[in-house]
Amino acid sequence: MMTDKDVLLLRRKLDLLLRTGKLLMESAADTNRIDRNMKRVAAFMGIPEEKLHIDIRWSMIMVNVSDERNSFSKFQKCERHGINMTTLSQISHLSWRAIEQDYSLDQYEEELERIASQPRNYRPYLVAVCAGFACGGFCKLFGGDWMAFLLASICAFVGFRVRARCLEAELNTYMSIAVAAFVSTCLAYAASFSGLSETPYHPLLACALFIVPGVPLINFVDDMLDNFLLVGITRAANTAMMVAAMTFGIAFAMRILEMNDVEIDHKFSELSMVPHDPYYIYAIAAAISAMGFSMIFNIQRRLLWVVAVGGIIAVCTRNFVNFELGFGPVIGSFMGSFVVSLIAVKAVHWFHVPNHVLTIPSVIPMIPGVLMYRSLLGFINLHGVIGEVTNAFFNGTNSALIILCISLGVAVPNIFARRYIAKDRKRLLQEELEKRRLRGKFIEW
Repeated sequence: MMTDKDVLLLRRKLDLLLRTGKLLMESAADTNRIDRNMKRVAAFMGIPEEKLHIDIRWSMIMVNVSDERNSFSKFQKCERHGINMTTLSQISHLSWRAIEQDYSLDQYEEELERIASQPRNYRPYLVAVCAGFACGGFCKLFGGDWMAFLLASICAFVGFRVRARCLEAELNTYMSIAVAAFVSTCLAYAASFSGLSETPYHPLLACALFIVPGVPLINFVDDMLDNFLLVGITRAANTAMMVAAMTFGIAFAMRILEMNDVEIDHKFSELSMVPHDPYYIYAIAAAISAMGFSMIFNIQRRLLWVVAVGGIIAVCTRNFVNFELGFGPVIGSFMGSFVVSLIAVKAVHWFHVPNHVLTIPSVIPMIPGVLMYRSLLGFINLHGVIGEVTNAFFNGTNSALIILCISLGVAVPNIFARRYIAKDRKRLLQEELEKRRLRGKFIEW
């Protein structure tokens, strides 16, 4: 029979367990990672896995501990969703360290609170500058010149800060995205008349791509493949809403500015999809974009060069498979992300970070911006001409397939590797728990 003291202790354990899961969910961890980390923390707390039941949702995490006589349940709401990959790494390390170093509950709570309250690695204006350069890198990858790179960077910087201000004012998340896309597109359109660049329309393609929901999209694919269907569907809906808000902002800007539909459509349809710069130029642009998104995602400074190398490998692999081997952009994008993810399976042991910390920023430079904009403009500028709908659907389908293949390329090696090494991790966990028992530090609930 459990005493009142035992009940209070168990409730505290469940509270800490839920706070751990909440921090992971609000930092954009995939559901499998949240489940694994929570079970490891429960093992540290002496809660047997066979008595533990965890239900993870996008906005709520539920935990139940029960045996033949007792049942205790607790709920934790998740509200402030963002992306913080440093937090993912730190909680993973904390869960192992707590077991190996025999942390008390007070020590664990103190460390968890420190992780939750620590400032981000980069100051807001530095992140905005790097987000701008990330979009500039996209502009260069799409075939723009270096002046277009600079113009796209400036427009994206302003748009990024506008979105940050909107969020600080507690404006709706999706409305903030729409406003930021609108402002960036207006500025890029104005820049196209400056005459400074020989590729004046390329900044329009890249200026709002800091909004691209790469992490939610890849987490959606991960969750669906891992059979966390409900969370995966919710992530997919969130991704669709973000893309819709971004599209609305861009389309509204085009209508307000009364852009010459025929001219813009004609210019975008003329943009070459074939690389015309040396590979080292694309490598530089990919590295800039990858590092820019790394800072948006709050990755540790020591990993910036690693992600830059990953971006170079992804883009150069894609271009080689696409243009040199002739397999097309869909297969090329899949192979680019697959190779990076495959390397990351080994690299995570060198750098001691979760797989997604290395892979997601590395593959984002492969986003098919030209096709996305051709599809968008195709649907916006429908005039009833034969073939318009077919063209718009063709570009839209191709861009969707490329984005899906990028997500699959990241997810598939990680999922198979995770299942392959799951037995070793479980064995290691059992060994550490046995060491705790021998030290007399392990107390079952």
